Amino acid sequence: MPQDSGLDRRAFLRNAGATALLGAVGVKPAMAAGLTEGPSTLQSQVFDFDEIYSRVGTDCTKWDGAIATYGEGIEVGMGIADMDFRAAPCITRALAERSEHENWGYLLRMPARYVDGVVDWNRRRYGLDIDPDTIVWTTGVHPGLVAALQTFAPPGTRVLLTTPTYNGFYTDLRFTRTVAENSPMKPVEGRYSIDFEDFERRATRANVFILCNPQNPTGNCWSPEDLTRMGEICLRHRVVVLADEIHCDFVMSGQTYTPFASLPNREIVDNSLTFKSASKTFSLAAMKVAWYFSTNPDYLARVKANTRADLATLGMVASHAALTEGEPWLDQLLVYIDGNHDFAESHIRDRVPLVKYTKAQGTFLAWLDVSDVVDRIGAKRTAAKESEVSTEPVTPEDIVQRWLADNAGVFLNPGSSYGTGGAGHMRMNLATSRRLIERALDNMATALARA
Repeated sequence: MPQDSGLDRRAFLRNAGATALLGAVGVKPAMAAGLTEGPSTLQSQVFDFDEIYSRVGTDCTKWDGAIATYGEGIEVGMGIADMDFRAAPCITRALAERSEHENWGYLLRMPARYVDGVVDWNRRRYGLDIDPDTIVWTTGVHPGLVAALQTFAPPGTRVLLTTPTYNGFYTDLRFTRTVAENSPMKPVEGRYSIDFEDFERRATRANVFILCNPQNPTGNCWSPEDLTRMGEICLRHRVVVLADEIHCDFVMSGQTYTPFASLPNREIVDNSLTFKSASKTFSLAAMKVAWYFSTNPDYLARVKANTRADLATLGMVASHAALTEGEPWLDQLLVYIDGNHDFAESHIRDRVPLVKYTKAQGTFLAWLDVSDVVDRIGAKRTAAKESEVSTEPVTPEDIVQRWLADNAGVFLNPGSSYGTGGAGHMRMNLATSRRLIERALDNMATALARA
C-alpha cells in the first residue's frame, strides 16, 4: 500500500462512525436495535446501512479470506457475494428466542409455516403462485443444482451457460463431471445481450441450460422476451432449464425481475426448475437453506430422488423470520444498494478513469471493465511469464487482483473465473457501507495514478 493512503484499516473499521453519506439516498441512522423489537416496531424502524460493521476476525471468506491470501494490507474486501450489514433484527430475535429452548433434537419435517413463508413471499413480491406441494428443500442452491445435473446430465454431457456467468456453476459441473458449453454474450457499452444464433447452435449439443436470473456477474435483468426466446430454444432442442434466481430480490430502480416460472407459455415453464434462497437477500449463506420447485411433476420427482437435504433448525428459523418479518429491512436496503450502484458508477467515472462501469440492472455486484488497467500494469506479460512456471494457468485478471491488493489494499474477484467473456474484467461487491466503497475506489485511483 502507498504509505500516505490514509487510515490504518483496523482502526478505520473499528472507529468509523455512522453518519457519512447518509443523505445521498435519504437513509437516516437507525434506532437502537434490541432483541425485544417485534414486527410492529420493525415496520417503523429506520436502518443504518452506512454503518461500517467490521467482520474482520470472524472467519468470514469476504474479509478474512482476502487477508489470508494477500496479508494485512487489505483495507476493503469486496469479493465473495455476501453482505457486510448487520442482519435484519427480526432474524437475530428469532434465533435468540429459539435458542432459549435448550434442546436440539430432530426438526419436524416440514412445519407448514416454513413452506407458507416461501409461497407468501413470492406471491406478495412477484405475483408468482407456487404450489406449496412442489417446494423441495435443500441445503443451498448448489446442492439443488447438483441434484438436477445428476438427473438430466450424465457425466461427459454438456451444460449450456451464457457467459460470463457465475463461477460457482463451473464448480458444480466439475463435481458432476459434466462439460461447460459456453455461449458468450454480446457486450455493448457495459450491457450484455444473448447471442441467440450462437445460443441455439450450442443448445443442440447440450442436455441442460443453467440460467442465471438476474445475471451474476453482469447484473442483467432478463426481459420476458429474452426469457421466452431462451425457453423456446431449449424446449425445441429438449434442453432442461435450471433457473438460478438467488439474486432476484436485488433489482435496481426502473428495472424488473421476471421469474422464469411466470412466463405465459406453460410448455416452456414445464421444461424448467427454479432454485431460490433467502441467503443472498438477507445474507444467510452460513445458514444453508434453499428450495427449488417446478410445475413439471416428472422433473420434480426425478430431481427429488437425487436430493439429500439435512437441514439445520436454526437455518430454517432464520430463513422463516427473514421471509415473514424482514420485508421493511429489505425495502430500505434496496434503496441503499441502488444508491451504492449510482455512487460507484459516478465515482469511477470521475476518479478512476482507467476503469469503466455501467450501473447493473440487478444484484449488488459491479462488473468492472479493467482492460486499461491490464495494459497499464503489463498484466498480460506478467501472466504469461508466471504461467510458464506455474502448475495452473495464470490470467491477466489474476495479476490485476494481486496488483490491486498489494497497491490499493482492495480485494476484487478476477473476471477470468467467470468463463468466456470475463477477460479484462473484475467483479466488485457493493453490499457494504458506501464509505468503504469510496475508500476502495479512492485507493484504486491513487495506486493507478502512480502505476
